[in-house]
Amino acid sequence: MRSLPLDDPGTPPLSGPSALLWWLAGRQWGILLTAVGLGIVMFAAQAFTPYVVGHAIDDGLTSGFGPDLWRACATLLGLGAVVITTSAIGHRYDIANWLRAAFTSSQLVGRTVSRSGHAITKELPTGEVVSAVANDALRIGEVYALAAHFLGSLVAYGIVAVLMLRVSVPLGLVVVLGLPTVAAILGLLVKPLSRRQAAQREASGRLTTLGADTVSGLRILRGIGGEGVFTGRYRAQSQETRRRGVEVAKTQSVLDALQVLLPGAFVITLLYLGAHMALAGTITPGQLVSTYGFAAFLSWPVQNATQMLQAATRAHIGATKVVKVLRVVPATGATEGTAAVPDPHVPLVDEVSDLRLEPGRVIALVSADPDESAAIATRLGRFDDDAEKDTPVRLGGVLLADLDKDAVRERIVVAEATPHLFSGLLEHELDVRGDATHDDLLRVIATADAHDVLDSVPDGLAGELPEKGRSLSGGQRQRVALARALLIDPEILVLVEPTSAVDAHTEARIAARLAEVRRGRTTLVVTASPLVLDHVDEVAFVQDGVIRARGTHDELLEHGADDLSVARAYRAVVGRKMDEESLENRAVEDLADDERLHQELMAQQTNGGQS
Repeated sequence: MRSLPLDDPGTPPLSGPSALLWWLAGRQWGILLTAVGLGIVMFAAQAFTPYVVGHAIDDGLTSGFGPDLWRACATLLGLGAVVITTSAIGHRYDIANWLRAAFTSSQLVGRTVSRSGHAITKELPTGEVVSAVANDALRIGEVYALAAHFLGSLVAYGIVAVLMLRVSVPLGLVVVLGLPTVAAILGLLVKPLSRRQAAQREASGRLTTLGADTVSGLRILRGIGGEGVFTGRYRAQSQETRRRGVEVAKTQSVLDALQVLLPGAFVITLLYLGAHMALAGTITPGQLVSTYGFAAFLSWPVQNATQMLQAATRAHIGATKVVKVLRVVPATGATEGTAAVPDPHVPLVDEVSDLRLEPGRVIALVSADPDESAAIATRLGRFDDDAEKDTPVRLGGVLLADLDKDAVRERIVVAEATPHLFSGLLEHELDVRGDATHDDLLRVIATADAHDVLDSVPDGLAGELPEKGRSLSGGQRQRVALARALLIDPEILVLVEPTSAVDAHTEARIAARLAEVRRGRTTLVVTASPLVLDHVDEVAFVQDGVIRARGTHDELLEHGADDLSVARAYRAVVGRKMDEESLENRAVEDLADDERLHQELMAQQTNGGQS
């Protein structure tokens, strides 16, 4: 047995669902063959049991309680022990096969999603990806759990057929021909059932996608009054999914009923013929009992064969969906890096904008268009190789696209403007690499001025954050994301609007601490806030996608690197930001004055009541 999840799920073939299923079988061939061997032994022991019982009856009728009868009883006891032992151990291996295949499939999907970036959402809806892990992976695993019973049933069928032919050729032919006929009739229902299951799977995936989109945009929907429209859409899709499920249930119910009816009819037919042959003296009473035992036993292999056919169909559908996810080409790193990784502490240069990040410098990027500066910053992290072909970025003279993606991620970290938080412990949210100490966590929290987050989350660092950190305010989420980026402490850190959601006083504290902490390490801050610009080593002002001026904040305000038009444009950008911050400061001061006035009035009322 191996612990799950696996350290390396492997690299599967993507030619089709059948290739994936065979590959998974090869990955766990050891436990799969063990389970199959145990299943064959278990079913073979059960197949021999009616034969031994029949001989015991005939021996008892002929010789009474003699040695032959006791040998038959001992044989039955041994067969029972074999069945019990192989069944108990085999069940453990059946579950192990199920979990191994399901976990491997889930890991493959998770690895693809984590590596593909935004490409996964371009190719597939969210519901498809979620269902691939929640449903399809389990359906794939199910076929390996049933494999042992299915192959054991086939062996048992062969054994019973041979034994019945030895008892009576007519009865043996009934078994040899009748049982496959029953299985074939049941198999006719599997194809329409699989077709309806596929339709129900599609409807369920669309419902999951619609639900996820509605929940994620619930606040916006309430703002525009669109809850009713989306509720109606979800209700309609839910009813469609229910209708598809009912269609599956109808076919499944017919199949389940026939699984009882047809094997039952087979047993009655075989027993009827055997009874007449026993009355005619063609077979012995013991052989009649064996005939009944064989007929009753064979209903189980029929059910196993039908279940295996259904499971294989579901697994094929699930594997098709999983392969569809696995075929998504990652936005970056689809091919191995071809260039040697440059030495540490080399310049990072965006050739289109002429932005150059010198080692050890804290630089701010300012633009009248926030999207323009954010786009430059984002491509420094290499998030989309195809989209960034025409905007090359070089690290130490080497194109980022030619480097190993893991090496790029290790050296360059881009913290985007919209913070993405996950559910779980706050300390785990901050320490994404799992190697930080408690003091390290407190240090970055202090730098990001996020002490209030510790107060608002029960149990502080050991407290639970809900999905997307929705219990935190926008400013708190932004500061948690900033602390997380600072804790990684990469060689090159790119921060996009890291203080846009905080008030001016908090921003001033963060700006001073951030510049101090990152001093001597390459850092780019995308911002137009004078509170931040005052603390950086250099400001790069971009217009129309190109750097127009570089210098300190004061230098650009005064003469714009000897270009008055650039100076005016720069002042217009940062001046607008200064006006916004001034208004915000006045609003904060007004609130403070209102609070003081309220407290004074309350004090006066209290004093008046006492006098």
